[in-house]
Amino acid sequence: MDKFKENSVFIISLLLTLIFIIWGVFFTSNLTKVTNAVYNGSIDYLGWVYLGTTLFFVIFSVYLLFSKYGNIRLGRSTDRPDFSTASWLAMLFGAGMGVGIVYWSVAEPVTHYTAPPYGKAYTIDAANTAMKYTFFHWGLHPWAIYTVIGLALAFFQYNKRLPAAISSAFHPILGDRIYGPIGKTIDILSIFATVFGIATSLGLGAMQVTAGMHDIFGIPNTLFIQLIVILVATVLFIISLNTGLERGIKYLSNAAIIFSVALIVLILIVGPALTVIKVFFNTTGLYLSDFLQMSLRLSPFGKGEKWIASWTLFYWAWWIAWAPFVGMFIARVSRGRTIKEFVVGVLIVPTLGTCLWMSVFGGSALDLVQNPGNRDLAKHIAENINLSIFIFFDHLPFSTLLSILGFAVVAIYYITVADTATFVLGMLSEGGTFNPSNKIKMTWGIIQSALSAVLLIAGGLDVLQTASIAAALPFAIIMLAMCYSLLTGLKKEAVIQRGNKRSTQHY
Repeated sequence: MDKFKENSVFIISLLLTLIFIIWGVFFTSNLTKVTNAVYNGSIDYLGWVYLGTTLFFVIFSVYLLFSKYGNIRLGRSTDRPDFSTASWLAMLFGAGMGVGIVYWSVAEPVTHYTAPPYGKAYTIDAANTAMKYTFFHWGLHPWAIYTVIGLALAFFQYNKRLPAAISSAFHPILGDRIYGPIGKTIDILSIFATVFGIATSLGLGAMQVTAGMHDIFGIPNTLFIQLIVILVATVLFIISLNTGLERGIKYLSNAAIIFSVALIVLILIVGPALTVIKVFFNTTGLYLSDFLQMSLRLSPFGKGEKWIASWTLFYWAWWIAWAPFVGMFIARVSRGRTIKEFVVGVLIVPTLGTCLWMSVFGGSALDLVQNPGNRDLAKHIAENINLSIFIFFDHLPFSTLLSILGFAVVAIYYITVADTATFVLGMLSEGGTFNPSNKIKMTWGIIQSALSAVLLIAGGLDVLQTASIAAALPFAIIMLAMCYSLLTGLKKEAVIQRGNKRSTQHY
């Protein structure tokens, strides 16, 4: 009984995962019906909750950046960062966006160009709107979500010496009840959301990797090959797991950034560099000037609500569903940073980097499809999202080199996300330990891969994605409570630090 109590979070999470797998494989239509009903209900009736909470997270993050708490260090006053700034940024960027930024960097702007939220398609206005909304969906809002949860977890882990668990962020509200059923329930739900969010990403990532292999090497783009990709990726990230955080994940993240920068430079050399620069500045202006309007847009009297639900609300729910995993990982690698450094590193720098990336790929792609006679190419990209970036490369000089580099970036990010997620699941499953055992990490790694493979076979990947996003609404409310808890903790910490400073001066 004591052993069960000690491992209850891991055991219950595992059982729930297995039950969901059985439901998804043998009763796919029923699961589809249930998850769609929950998801559609939350979007249709409570979409305003997503808009309001995510905008609040941006405001709250900016407030912390300029507040009196900015100089509070995550950890002891003598602690310094475990990783260089470059490696730290590379790791949090890989965990926060990873393969998604490659997957959508061409597809989203071109899709919005062919089917804009308002106005006429295939026009200059449509191109500007497409880039503006791409910046919006990948900019401050998602990184603010990660900032809030990552900072709350880091503060309570390093400053209050609490376990590395989601429940620790609620200590000012729950007190020692975080060690009881309420805290364990929060941690189990966090694991559950992480497992399904990552399994979905592994499945989607496998589809893009296979599409890349088909485009570059002519390998058949079949379900069997997708399953082989998942198997190979599993072996690779399990090998990386056994090398530890300071080697495997760090090296993978650094490599991903190096390849990404090489890809950007090459596209600027062979592509429309001047157009890309203009796109970056122009879209940044549009994004900032229309920021509030886009943040609260619901189109109650028009026909644009379906577009908002399909894109903006879907993204906000998706980022929140990913928040437990990404926030926990960012907290794990951020000891020794001040709150000001943390917010700049997690909110501002990645937003600028993401917008630059989208300008290079999205701006170049829109420049290409706007040429006379390329309307069919735009449709082709929008209808083949898995292949979109490789279709784009095929229309540039040095297309083979670009495709190989792009494939390398996708593959490395793919393994990095699986690696970091498995590390976090290990932390959550072993009572918040900073260095989970390889046995637990390998168990979760195999389960994640098996889940994505089984649901690819059963055709349930879309269902899984819908289910994980449907769970985001209650977690959005939980994150609001987390903001209150963090603010309470920071106020007490500021009082303690002022007292310590006075004692030192008096001495």
